[in-house]
Amino acid sequence: MRNSSNFLRNMDWITVSIYLLLALMGWMNIYAASYNEEFSSPFSPSMEYGKQFIWLCLSIVVAFAIMQIEGEFFERFSVVFYAVVIVLLILVLLVGKDVNGAKSWFGVGSFGIQPSEFSKFSTSLVLANYIAQSKVRFKSLKTRLSAFFIIALPAALIMLQPDTGTVLVFAAFVFAMYREGLSGNILIIGFGAIILGVVAILMSYTNIEYPFLGASNGLPLLVVILFVIGILSIFVVKSMILPRHRRRIMLWVILSTVASVAYVSSVTLAVDNVLKPHHKKRIEILLGLDDDPQGAGYNVKQSKTAIGSGGWSGKGFLKGPFTKYGFVPEQSTDFIFCTVGEEWGFIGSAGIVLLFAVLIIRILILAERQRSQFARIYGYCVASIFFFHLFINIGMVIGLAPVIGIPLPFFSYGGSAILGFTILIFIMLRLDAERLSVLR
Repeated sequence: MRNSSNFLRNMDWITVSIYLLLALMGWMNIYAASYNEEFSSPFSPSMEYGKQFIWLCLSIVVAFAIMQIEGEFFERFSVVFYAVVIVLLILVLLVGKDVNGAKSWFGVGSFGIQPSEFSKFSTSLVLANYIAQSKVRFKSLKTRLSAFFIIALPAALIMLQPDTGTVLVFAAFVFAMYREGLSGNILIIGFGAIILGVVAILMSYTNIEYPFLGASNGLPLLVVILFVIGILSIFVVKSMILPRHRRRIMLWVILSTVASVAYVSSVTLAVDNVLKPHHKKRIEILLGLDDDPQGAGYNVKQSKTAIGSGGWSGKGFLKGPFTKYGFVPEQSTDFIFCTVGEEWGFIGSAGIVLLFAVLIIRILILAERQRSQFARIYGYCVASIFFFHLFINIGMVIGLAPVIGIPLPFFSYGGSAILGFTILIFIMLRLDAERLSVLR
């Protein structure tokens, strides 16, 4: 329950300042990445930087509007927001604009709206509401399945577009659930699945000469190794675990072994039959299984060269040749960070990463000081989403993650993205502004 209060007095102006600083710096970099001497005004509506400025102004208006609404409104109507976004995600599959083989946009003149960007805040709201209202600690299977369904429904619809990058961001919600009592074993299983998936892909490209079978890839050997590990684990359980625990642990060992074998098979099938050829090629390049500097690996190669050319202090605003002459494809969107590296150098790049880190840490601090469980969970969702975007986008640009298409918050060109990130932050700021009026 909440009482009214002066939210401006309680506003976290540190976070607001960081938001404005990142948004303005992002706009400057979009101006540099898509600069055109014939339209040199940064407000030119025919250029990307002009359109981004319009979206930035709209985002600030929306942010101000959010601050006029009581925080309880977002909790009460979270399901409505979620339902509206789900309908939009279905509609975009039916009547959406096809861009590069993906139906992710509603075309409105020269502008486009991407509903998947709004699914992040709506899913955060409804997940926070479900956990807070249910007073759950993730001990029952029903609770875990319900929470994962809330996340999986929009993720599945986005995958149909397809937009792999945005789908990966939905994994961030696991960290928010972990804060609320989800077993750490889920995180361990998740990281284990990633490692096992990478090993499976690597083994599928390894040729081995088997006795009586001839030459084949390394998957049969990996399956045998998994079964051997399972058998050895059973012997360890029998010799070292107390009798009353043996049956349960042995059952888990057997199920884990079977699940691992099935997972290995599904990973290779998905890579070969589900992923599009260019996605498969990018994974192969990332894992060192292929080298295509003039094809799928061209973006990353050019991006790394541009960043490296910036040195310590950079070449200066609008003075980077890679940026100026468009040597890096998608430089104003997914690869915007290479503009930062080339023009601002290592010092500028490190400063941007540090500023994002401060923003994420600040959101976590705001989340932890909430009296409302709903606000705390929502805050963790927001921080996790920003962390995933930062980690994956920069990792992609410097060649440590596959090129999957995920924007750098406030920097990558895109109106829906900057509006979505603004909504995420300012709902949290509104909830925090009235935290002292929440009656326990």
